[in-house]
Amino acid sequence: MLAQQSQTGMIQYQRLKPFKAISFDLDDTLYDNKPIIVKAVAESFSLLHRKYPKSSHWTAVDWQRCKLALQMRQPELVHDTSAARYAMLREGLIQLGYSEIESSHGAQAGLDCFHHYRSDFTIVPDVLAALNTLKQQFTLVGITNGNVDASRIGLDTVMQFVLHPGCGVKMKPAGDMFDLACKQLAIKPSELLHVGDHPNSDIVGAKMAGCQTVWLNPCQQKRHKNPASLLPHIAIEQLSLLVNLI
Repeated sequence: MLAQQSQTGMIQYQRLKPFKAISFDLDDTLYDNKPIIVKAVAESFSLLHRKYPKSSHWTAVDWQRCKLALQMRQPELVHDTSAARYAMLREGLIQLGYSEIESSHGAQAGLDCFHHYRSDFTIVPDVLAALNTLKQQFTLVGITNGNVDASRIGLDTVMQFVLHPGCGVKMKPAGDMFDLACKQLAIKPSELLHVGDHPNSDIVGAKMAGCQTVWLNPCQQKRHKNPASLLPHIAIEQLSLLVNLI
């Protein structure tokens, strides 16, 4: 299908059909996630270094190697970012010579610190304004692979619910959360329009689940991403274009 450049900043690949709800990816779709994660990681390890000095002996590569090894042994950790971080911190502290009790306490402290800074921001006003406008016509929900606290960043007032992976629910691009969202909304997959920044996790995942898609590219950090094997219905450069479209 030939793409149609309908207006500046928007490309239409397929015609949208009527839909009843809109789901949004959160990280890197509604806000720039990279600096938030960088700070959260830095603060959590700063805490660990103060309370568990041996933790400073490991580099970021060492911790990542530990995490990957754990995910090889426990594949379910791949789909639960909080559980994976806790397991990584605990196992690392044990390997560094701390007791299991000390390591459990340290891992929980590190995770709590990470969670605090990971959600220590609010959605910018223009994005919230766009979501509030869309909310007047459609039910809005969140579908994210991350572990941000939606209520702390201001999304609880505009979204009916936010789905996260874990506890047997797989990350996107698996269809688990798309299917669950449709079930909770009592709609068909084709009646859900999913908006996200990631060509594979969001666009391919949603289309394989039978949903319609909007590729928001680039998001706030203006990062370029190449399209995946399945094209979205619509590609836009900023959220306000979605408001104008529908």
